[in-house]
Amino acid sequence: MTPDAPPTPDQIRAARAHLAALDPAIAAVEAVTPEFPRRVRERGFAGLIKLMVEQQVSLASAAAIWARVEIGLGEVSPAAVLAREDVDLQGFGLSRPKVRYARAIAEAHVSGLCDFDGLRHMGDDEAAVALMSIKGIGRWTAETYLMFCEGRLDVFPGGDVALQEAMRWADRTEVRPNEKQAYARAQAWKPYRAVAAHLLWRCYGAVKKGEIPPF
Repeated sequence: MTPDAPPTPDQIRAARAHLAALDPAIAAVEAVTPEFPRRVRERGFAGLIKLMVEQQVSLASAAAIWARVEIGLGEVSPAAVLAREDVDLQGFGLSRPKVRYARAIAEAHVSGLCDFDGLRHMGDDEAAVALMSIKGIGRWTAETYLMFCEGRLDVFPGGDVALQEAMRWADRTEVRPNEKQAYARAQAWKPYRAVAAHLLWRCYGAVKKGEIPPF
């Protein structure tokens, strides 16, 4: 089940130390990756909608669109989304597919297909399946929602290409692992797979920004 509150910085540091002691590849990443805060997002309907809005657009575009969504809706809730015409939602900057997904998420909550309040009482796999029952919500979105919006520590989005590349660097291999291989490799990091994923993402970003040399 999801924790009642996000993990504290001390808990995250302890989890990273555990992973570094467990796996030399993670220890090598931990040693060179700059310190970073854990990303924490709003949970529930608004958190999932924002995650969907941010996909496949730049950070600046995502921030601008989200600001228009918040102002336009007044309250980011299922009722507010369903009360709007498609043209209104598109006017906030949402593409036609994202308008359909936003409606599907709202309808899923209203109908009880996916009760966001109830997710916290589900195990990781069960919660991911509940999220993926919503049209437009794939495995990556479900897993990142559980990581960043619910603060779960043992969820791993193995289909993420940047994460796979960081895993290749950490393991000093020639070929990037595919999704199945990434999930299998991450089994060694239970019960802190989400912490390992966050660390690897930060490492990937640090290399791309030139903060640390390539592996």
